Amino acid sequence: MLRTTLIAFIVLLIPASAFAASTATLSTGRTLLIATSTPGNAYALGGSVVVSGTTGADLTALGGSVVVTAPVKAAALLAGGSVETQGTVGGSVRAIAGTVTIGAPVGGDLAAIAWNLTANALVKGSALVLAGSANLADGAQGPVLVYGNTVRLAGDFAGDVRVVSTGRVIVAPGTKIAGTFSYDAPTEAAIPADAQIHAVAYGGSSAVSSPGEARALALIGVGVFLFARILGALILAGLLAGLFPAFAEAVAARAYESRLRGFFLTALLGFAALVATPVLLIILSLTFIGLGIALLIGIAYALLALLSCVYAGIVLGSVLARRFAQRRVVYWRDGALGMLALSILFLIPILGPLVVACLVFFAAGALLTLFFHFAFPHEHHG
Repeated sequence: MLRTTLIAFIVLLIPASAFAASTATLSTGRTLLIATSTPGNAYALGGSVVVSGTTGADLTALGGSVVVTAPVKAAALLAGGSVETQGTVGGSVRAIAGTVTIGAPVGGDLAAIAWNLTANALVKGSALVLAGSANLADGAQGPVLVYGNTVRLAGDFAGDVRVVSTGRVIVAPGTKIAGTFSYDAPTEAAIPADAQIHAVAYGGSSAVSSPGEARALALIGVGVFLFARILGALILAGLLAGLFPAFAEAVAARAYESRLRGFFLTALLGFAALVATPVLLIILSLTFIGLGIALLIGIAYALLALLSCVYAGIVLGSVLARRFAQRRVVYWRDGALGMLALSILFLIPILGPLVVACLVFFAAGALLTLFFHFAFPHEHHG
């Protein structure tokens, strides 16, 4: 049930026009600058992404840092370490980042998860924010719901404003709230005399005042954890595939060129190594001399398990590149996209984890085989 909910949550994050039959542009690169206008949807993936050309439909951008300086005609889905919009967005903005800065008006709704969020421009729709520090500096025309530690409100709010804070709630001078301002915080907010608020309801210091809010926070927390895990895996897979392309190609070649029997035997080797090694570690740990050996083997086992998970995604991305792009060279984006596909595949109930486990076992077996051939190379006598 949880996986089904997470899949639905991911689908809801995708802009509606992504399913429309419009022209789409995909751009990738370590440092990516998109200076030309795109008439349809635009998708960007890179270490640093700057969009300075107008996007005619939806914009989806993922990177270490994402800066949008040009207008976006429809919705924007942005994720990364830091996200900033300097151009107007005609539709909704959905952002997940460490730091989110909204510097231009948003024509639709704002939904953001961040450590630090600053909205210096008007949100013409509703706003849903989960942040350590949230600053809504220019109001919103729809309902507002904010979960955070320090929450600051300023500008004109045409609807109700609901705040759940574990720290302080600050209302700036001249703030206007046409609806009800209800908030929970450890201390009451100091409301300036010139603030115009239709009604104020202080609920006390309870951080979560209802079971519904508790479920919402739990779901958002799971979403943040899932996103952080996937983003970390994408970065690691991209780095390994980009820094060691020849090794990634060697691992992928064993998957693409092996027959079914070879694939099965390699996966069986990986399964034996990943399953039998913990038993061996327990047996060795029973003696004082074996404890040191167990420590060394345990470090090697942890490294093998980590590399197996990462190279499972790289293998999947490389196989897809060979199948659809007709190329054997492995780029960093193949590893990142393969890991993304592997993460989404894992969310499919029952069948997904089984397929992912097979790929991980195969990657472990392929890594062990390559390490063995490297340590014990065949000698050819002329």
